[in-house]
Order: sequence, then structure tokens, then C-alpha cells
Amino acid sequence: MTQAAGDEDDEDGDGERHITELVEQPAKVMRIGSMIRQLLEEVKAAPLDEASRNRLKDIHAASIKELETGLAPELVEELERLSLPFTEEGTPSEGELRIAQAQLVGWLEGLFHGIQTAIYAQQMASRAQLEQMRRALPAGHAGHAGHAPQPPTGMPNMPTPGGGEDDPAGSRGGMYL
Repeated sequence: MTQAAGDEDDEDGDGERHITELVEQPAKVMRIGSMIRQLLEEVKAAPLDEASRNRLKDIHAASIKELETGLAPELVEELERLSLPFTEEGTPSEGELRIAQAQLVGWLEGLFHGIQTAIYAQQMASRAQLEQMRRALPAGHAGHAGHAPQPPTGMPNMPTPGGGEDDPAGSRGGMYL
């Protein structure tokens, strides 16, 4: 019986789940991550007045809350530890907003890279397991392990009942019967 990659982590005794299991709603996390990255670009590109900074502060807080709904509790805890909320008093400066947005974008990019690495590792493990299974097959079955049968070579030059090897009509006559 084969094991899922996440089950192997539990056998190690650390009790941690595989990273691909920690993102419960990947499409949502990707959408929010793209939005946050775009917001960071906007904050860098143009000066913001007080109303814009307050609005961005609210968007930042709402984005984190939405992200948390798409993540497993382990990642929510990590995100809460790393993303410090703005103080309720006053409007954050452009610098504070840029730092907060950049921190969140960096965290999300790290998460995405971790997921990509985990998926790649799973694919490599699956390939290795498939190759091991192919090698374990008896010699007579090795050709049937996912390879299409190859047509015999030299078939067009084989003599057919209607003529000899040098007879062009005879060599084509019985080939597809």
C-alpha cells in the first residue's frame, strides 16, 4: 500500500502536516496574494494622502483576515506572529504601509515557493516509485509498462503472397489485411 507524502511526515514523530495540506483554499490565497502584490506596487508608485493610507490600512487588515480563512491553523499562527497590526491611533505613514505590504508579499512568496518545492518533491518521489515498480516487473512484462508497442522493422520489404520482394504491387498488397 502506498502512502501520501503528508502521511510520511506524521511517521517522523513531529506531527506536522505537509505544506500542500496547510493551504486549504489555494485559489483564494493566490488571488489575495496577487492583489496584495499589486497594492504594494501602487504604494511604491504614487504618494498617498491620509485618506488613501487609512484605506490601505483597512485593506491590509482585511486581506490578512481573508488569507487566514484559506490557511490551516499552523500557518494562521505563523502569519499572526509575523504580521504586526498597525496601531489604532493615527494614520500609518507611507513607509509603514510599504513595509507591512512588502512583509506580507514576502511571506506569501515564501509560502508559494514552499508549495512548489513540495509538489516537485512529490513528483520526484512518484517518478522514483514508478521506476522502482517498472524494474520489479518480470522481464516479459517490462515492455508493457507504459510503452506503446513498436511496429516491426522492415515490414514494407517483406514478401507477400501476391509477389516477390522486388514486386512493388506485391509488397504493398497484403500489408494491411
